[in-house]
Amino acid sequence: MTFLRFLYLSILLLSLSQALNAQNRVKGFIKDDSTNLPVQEVEIFTKFSKLLTKTDKEGYFEFSTSAKELRIFIFSHNYKILEKSVVADSKNTLNIEIIPIIEELSEVAVHARKAKVFEMARLKDVEGTAIYAGKKTEVVLVEQSMANLASNNARQIFGQVAGLNIYQNDDAGLQLNIGGRGLDPNRTANFNTRQNGYDISADVLGYPESYYAPASEGLQEIQIIRGAASLQYGTQFGGLVNFIMKKPNSSKKAEIILRNTFGSNGLYTNFTSIGGTNKKFSYYTFFNLKTGNGFRPNSEFDSQNTYSYFGYEFTEKTKISAEITYLHYLAHQAGGLDDEMFYTNPFQSNRSRNWFQVNWSLYNLKFSHKFSEKTNFTFSAFGLKASRDALGFRDRRISTPDPFEERELIRGTYNNFGFETRLLHKYELLGKEAVCLLGAKYYNSFNTADQGPGSVNSDADFGFQYDRFDWVTNQTNTYPNLNYAIFGEHIFYITPKFSITPGFRYESILTKADGTLRNIIVNYGTKIQDELVSTSESRQRNFVLLGMGLSYKHNSAAEFYANISENYRSVTFADITIINPNYRIDPNIKDEFGYTGDFGFRGSYKKYFSYDIGGFYLSYKDRIGFILEEDPTDNSVKTKRTNIGDAYLFGIESLLDLNLADIFLKDNRFLWSYFVNFSSIVGEYISSPNDIVTGNKVEFVPNVNFKTGVKFGYKNLLTSLQYTYLSSQFTDATNSIDSDPSGVLGILPAYGILDFSFSYKYKRFKLETGINNVLNKNYFTRRATGYPGPGIIPSAPRNFYATLEIKI
Repeated sequence: MTFLRFLYLSILLLSLSQALNAQNRVKGFIKDDSTNLPVQEVEIFTKFSKLLTKTDKEGYFEFSTSAKELRIFIFSHNYKILEKSVVADSKNTLNIEIIPIIEELSEVAVHARKAKVFEMARLKDVEGTAIYAGKKTEVVLVEQSMANLASNNARQIFGQVAGLNIYQNDDAGLQLNIGGRGLDPNRTANFNTRQNGYDISADVLGYPESYYAPASEGLQEIQIIRGAASLQYGTQFGGLVNFIMKKPNSSKKAEIILRNTFGSNGLYTNFTSIGGTNKKFSYYTFFNLKTGNGFRPNSEFDSQNTYSYFGYEFTEKTKISAEITYLHYLAHQAGGLDDEMFYTNPFQSNRSRNWFQVNWSLYNLKFSHKFSEKTNFTFSAFGLKASRDALGFRDRRISTPDPFEERELIRGTYNNFGFETRLLHKYELLGKEAVCLLGAKYYNSFNTADQGPGSVNSDADFGFQYDRFDWVTNQTNTYPNLNYAIFGEHIFYITPKFSITPGFRYESILTKADGTLRNIIVNYGTKIQDELVSTSESRQRNFVLLGMGLSYKHNSAAEFYANISENYRSVTFADITIINPNYRIDPNIKDEFGYTGDFGFRGSYKKYFSYDIGGFYLSYKDRIGFILEEDPTDNSVKTKRTNIGDAYLFGIESLLDLNLADIFLKDNRFLWSYFVNFSSIVGEYISSPNDIVTGNKVEFVPNVNFKTGVKFGYKNLLTSLQYTYLSSQFTDATNSIDSDPSGVLGILPAYGILDFSFSYKYKRFKLETGINNVLNKNYFTRRATGYPGPGIIPSAPRNFYATLEIKI
């Protein structure tokens, strides 16, 4: 850490002393060629970057660039794409005319137009009140995806994001479980998860798991920013996942989209949305229903999700918006399997009374104001009121039949609120334009966790039965937490091509845990101990995280980037309080620290291919995980959750996307593309208090993570084929290969999965269909330590779906 901080200060001083050359500004108006009227919401891109800017109601646009001359692409849905070379000169105002499209575009033409502009979508240096210069960023264009959106198929949706490790344990996409770089994918807990820029997890620091996953059919894009995102968005090792919801249609007062999906195992989903714009007011809302029987016995589910957005534009510079999200789902849980059970019949279930329920309510109010062309301000207030209930029978030996006695009930409630404010200012420093971002975040949470006896029934009865089962150990905990942070980043353009972006984040974290544990011991029906133990814990932390990003843009189509950032992960509620028969918790468990570094080369060559090839290094101190150790009380081997030791991970991550249609066909009626997504990662524990761990491989690290796919289309017909392969990976620091009767630890075998998708559009109608797991492989990606297990959670066998969309 000392070296990193010395490097940070050295480069910062260097950048301040060398900021010599000014950026250049491009501005102008865009009008309709036939009517000479201004065109609003026209998007302007470079060949390499994502969106540069959009035109306002007067058709005016303005953006800054380090290049003196560049080639831009001007895009609007109802106009032909215009490719134009412009000279950056703040004294010159451009007047550009675009030609409207008279005929209706085919589905292939729409995809081809988007592909020509977007290629590999990335975030540009500055967007709104955020800075991304020098960071590894990836953007999933969900609307252009051929994935099974009705069931949130993450394997397909994130197919072109390098290095992601994904749990696949249901066929409805009720939860999102993604990780990477040796980080546990469970409920995406190692990423800061946001929706339109605000937090959506249970508790960012105390319980960062996300039980809510936005409906993919309501998403416009997904932004992924790796470890360096800690400076603006939090402290996590994984970085940021930001779900951007669809926007209101700016050209209609009302647009209705109806999507109905039928699939294997009784799957039915309905997605109905309506949105539009009337003068200064805009709105977008949807309802999403999912029901199904699941692919195993005892795995039916029912889910309802609503989302509403309302926006009002006081002036072109001042806007306000409000969002409300609600999710409820009830899922029957088939339980986990041990290895013998899985290889005998992977789709069996010996748990018929396990249930899981989630209620999730999110609120957001956002105010944005543009003080000038150089100064933007945003204020976002957000809140969460949610709960989750897990009910069932857990036993260390999974094969044990359910005795049909009292069940275990674990209930969590989450009541959080906070705000985040950002100010971004562009100014001249030593004769050149610079960009400064300052922000602050306040976060207050009051959460509870109760664990005790539930009913003997088989239904989803989520009521505690303390009086009826007064011999069962139970506990109650409250977690009042307070966090505030101040963060900042600054772009220094050393030359028109080279920039340095230092940043910092100051964190003040106060976490508390107050509770009671009623510890009861029964021997042959006689209560021999009934002890009530009160617990109280408070942890105060104050620290600064530093980071640095570098970017060298050889031209508008090629960039070298590098960054390094410190990371932090606090001990969570589950780390210290939940009673689990499958492992014990080290009472001295402590927070994790470390840092992440990225470097890479990304860009494109003409219209033929685009690429992003890079590497990373991740240093972990006091990594938390599971080990097997001998219990001195009875000489048995048990699982323990503790600080395992210090570890490192490094690897390569690459993505290549080929536009075969432009290379071989050169016919606008055809779409033909091919991608290769490959990563290779190694990780090792370099030191540990436990001798059997030092030198072992880090868990959740497949040495090979390979995804490849081809997309082909003709006129209104599109098809896609994607193959996913991950090599084997360990689930604990002792590198266990064979599992014990709990099924919790042991190796995750290698697997390869093939998915096929098809769509056809006719006027207002669109048919989407496909087959997931075409080769019908029996595999699993997860060994759960608690619900929905414990044990092996099988992944879905071959299944199909068909979606009919009607746009009104």
